[in-house]
Formats: sequence, structure tokens, C-alpha cells
Amino acid sequence: MNKLFQHITLFFTVSVLFYSCMREPDIHPNTNRGNFEALWKIIDTRYCYLDYKGIDWNDVHERYSARIDTVSNKYGLFDLLGEMLRELKDGHVNLYSEFDISRYTEWYSSYPANFNSSILYKERYLGSNYRIAGSMRYRAIADNQVGYIYYGSFSNSFSDTHIRSIFEIFKNCKGLIIDVRNNGGGLVTNAEKLASYFFKEKTLTNYITHKSGPGHSDFSKPTAVYTDAHEKIKWKRPVIILTNRLSYSATNDFVSRMKYAPHATIIGDKTGGGGGMPLSSELPNGWMVRFSASPTYDVEMNNIEWGIDPDEKVDMLQKDEENGYDSIIEAAISLILAK
Repeated sequence: MNKLFQHITLFFTVSVLFYSCMREPDIHPNTNRGNFEALWKIIDTRYCYLDYKGIDWNDVHERYSARIDTVSNKYGLFDLLGEMLRELKDGHVNLYSEFDISRYTEWYSSYPANFNSSILYKERYLGSNYRIAGSMRYRAIADNQVGYIYYGSFSNSFSDTHIRSIFEIFKNCKGLIIDVRNNGGGLVTNAEKLASYFFKEKTLTNYITHKSGPGHSDFSKPTAVYTDAHEKIKWKRPVIILTNRLSYSATNDFVSRMKYAPHATIIGDKTGGGGGMPLSSELPNGWMVRFSASPTYDVEMNNIEWGIDPDEKVDMLQKDEENGYDSIIEAAISLILAK
């Protein structure tokens, strides 16, 4: 679990601007109530999904303000503030102290796992003799007709040389599977780079807006986000992306781009979401709060905060798991071989 939250923490580190740490004006005292009011105000004026999620933040204030005077120490204060932040239902929202990190996990824990890592290493899939290029584990499967890559974290980088080598080994395959299930995110630059190998030309794939004022719906005009096509390395055959609810943050960004790749199909479960660019701020007592500040949309201006639906919904079947089969990989293989 710690590894997952490390991945999420790294999401959207494209530049210092994306993760700038902004200290609030010292208008609140370093008391329990002062820290509560400071945190509530930060979310009220700078969090980007209050209206979208239909959250009555004033009601939240009333309910938690009535409890703040019952807090007797810093641990109780942290737990209360963390509970308040969970009202946002956002995996990108965390409170950081010297002794704990608050988090919201129901974006994935309330759904089927749709992933069993032990099955990946059966001989039918990666086996024991898989290859490793950078952080990608890969092997030709289905009688060498399908290339399979498991990529577990966008915080782990790769190079053009790695991808060129993988594509060379898969040159006789009918199609390629990229498995990003349980990939909790990482660097959006890696998501953008990986997607670039599957586009013929520079393509509009997203829009992003930024908070432009303290109001819950104060946003800038949407800015277009494009995915560039790699100049030299291109995969021109079918590519299947495997997803589940733990495909989050930068992985959500990757999937949102791949929805517009010419030969791509998304199979599995809906992604976990995490479409907001995070920023951070400091409370009077020095604790840090991270929050979603800039929402991302697909080309049709659908908000991707709650996740991205697959082109084909496939769940892991218990019977398949018991027999050492991955239902989602099998569906991808069948789709490639049928083309």
C-alpha cells in the first residue's frame, strides 16, 4: 500500500509549477481551531471538484466545527481533519504530518480487484523467463502471436531504446497488450511518452482548466492538451490496454490519451480516476495538505476524475483464477487473434 501512495504522490510532476508548495497567509493561529479553519478555507477556495461532486462544503464546516473543541491532542486533530478531507472522496487529497498521512481508498477498495499478480507469472503469461526492459516486463505469449507488457508504475522511467527493443522482439506478433492494472500512477511525462508510440500524428486528447478565483466554479477557459506522435518509433498494429480500479492518476492520464490512439482498445474495469492536477499548501502547524486543483477532461469535455470506462468491460472470473487463467488477458488475446 505504501508503494501505491508513493506512485500517486508522484503524479503530474511535469514541472515545479505542477507541484508548487504554496503557503497560506498567516491569518489563522496555530491552534486546533485555527488549523481547522485554515484547512477548510484552502479546500473551499482552491479545491476544484466541490461543485462537480455536489459537496456542500459549508455543511461540512458546520458538522466538523462542532467537534473541534473535543480534540485534546495533535493525533485527535489529525484524525478529525483527515476525516473531513475524506468527504471529498479523492485519492489525490492527503494530509501530511510527521506521524501519519491521511488518505481516501474507497475509489478502489469498494470494487473488485480484477487482478492477481501471481497468475501473471504462470507459464501461460510472463512465466519465469520474461524479459525486462527498463521497468517493463514482457514476453511473447499465445504461441508467440501476441506481445505482452506489464508496466507497474509510471514513476519508473524507460527509454526509446527500451521500447525499440521490445517492439523488435514483438515484430512478428499480431498485436500488443499493455497491462497497467494496479499501476497507481507516477510521472505524467512517462504516460505521455508511452502513449506517443501509438499515434500517427499529433492528436488532441484532453483539455485542462485551472482555478481562476476563490469561487467553487471559478475556472479558466479549457486549454487543449495534445499527445505527440513519436518521430521514429511507432506501433501500427492492434494494442490492447488492460485496466482496473487501481489504474489511477498518471495511469488514468495514459488511458485517457490511448482512447484516441488509432489502433487501441481498452479492456477490463473502469480506471480509478484521479484526473485533477494536485497542488499543496501548508497549515499553521506545518502540516501539508495536497489537493486536486485543476480538472482534466477528455476531448468531449467529460470530466475524468471518476475514471474512464473501458471499451470492453471484462471482469476476472473466479473459475478462471482457480485454474490459473487471467480472464482479462484472455479476452485481449482473443480480440487480437480475431482481427
